[in-house]
Amino acid sequence: MSNGDPGAQQDGADANEERPQTFSEAFAEAARKSGLGQLKPGENPSGTALLGAIGGVRGIIESVVPGIGFLVIYLSTGGLTKQGGNLALSVIIPVVLALVFVVARAGAKSSMTSAIAGAVGLAFTAILTLLTNKASTNFVPGIVINVVFLVALLVSLAVRWPLIGMVVGALFGDLTGWRQDRAKRRVLTIATWLWVGLFVIRLALEVPLYIAGNVPALGIVRLITSVPLYAAFLWVTWLLVRGAYAGRAPDSDADDDEADDVSDEV
Repeated sequence: MSNGDPGAQQDGADANEERPQTFSEAFAEAARKSGLGQLKPGENPSGTALLGAIGGVRGIIESVVPGIGFLVIYLSTGGLTKQGGNLALSVIIPVVLALVFVVARAGAKSSMTSAIAGAVGLAFTAILTLLTNKASTNFVPGIVINVVFLVALLVSLAVRWPLIGMVVGALFGDLTGWRQDRAKRRVLTIATWLWVGLFVIRLALEVPLYIAGNVPALGIVRLITSVPLYAAFLWVTWLLVRGAYAGRAPDSDADDDEADDVSDEV
């Protein structure tokens, strides 16, 4: 009988292994790897959990040290003078530091994905900065990334599919279930607006400084609005989501008219 054929069973197993991920599966996997994905909405907030969500001590060091390296070298080589600092050294040292982090992770046999991505990003930024011969160009990729995230969040709100709701839904294995509960929908929409605020703050501070060519101030603002501000917004989001998901059952008014949607209430 075919049911007892080992070869047929093996072929079936291989077919399952080779099945491409669906969008929902891919999105859920990406959500689990995000900062919010490291936090469990139902558990009590703790500094340890938040630290883990932003990459732990090693992750913070890898995120902050290259930026500090750029700023220190640029300023110490004449960044406050009319001629500016040593541009080549200022952008190359951060890349070297990022490569050291990659090697360190390889030696410790830990995940290298974020470290490699950081090194590639810094290398691209260094090349772009050297080609334009402008220190302020070092901050352009970051500004562009903030614009992209801001647009994505605003579009998700405009179409009434707030992005934070999608992420949290993916973490619970149901991309759309939260939409059937008005309370959850409201909280997740507010959380999405919260992250809109993060990127607005970053751009409101960085773009004028970039236009003015104030590299030292740009470097300081970038450091402040990266990990510290990100951690603060992640913490508030966690508190909001935890409150919405703490022992709640689906709202009985799930089929109310779309006029009741929270996007009209915010």
